Formats: sequence, C-alpha cells, structure tokens
Amino acid sequence: MSGAERKQVLLRLDPAVHEALARWASDELRSANAQIEFLLRRALAEAGRLPDAAGPLPRRGRPPKPRPPE
Repeated sequence: MSGAERKQVLLRLDPAVHEALARWASDELRSANAQIEFLLRRALAEAGRLPDAAGPLPRRGRPPKPRPPE
C-alpha cells in the first residue's frame, strides 16, 4: 500500500486517554495520529502480525534541503 492509498479510520477515545496520548506524541515530536500508527505498528510487530506489505512508516516533516554542488 503506497502513501497515496492510506486508510482513514474513525477512532473514539476516552478524553483522558486522548490527553495522555497527545502529551506522549508531543514529547516525541509526533502528531497524535502518527503516535497511534507508531504504537499500532509496534504492537503488530511484537505479536508477529505486521504484514510485510505494510512498508515503513511515512516520513514526516519538511524534506531535507538539497546539497549544494561541490
């Protein structure tokens, strides 16, 4: 599945759980959504259930600056 084909999921959370998740995500410089995906992928990998087709986590943030020619 490529980045353009990402699925959207509605998730209902207890407000206290969401607040804790948002704080944790902020501590790791991620959005709450990216933190949820990170944690789900880690749990799937630990359980031996992460599909090979899942691919790496998408890179977030600004793309790197091009290097000046030498």
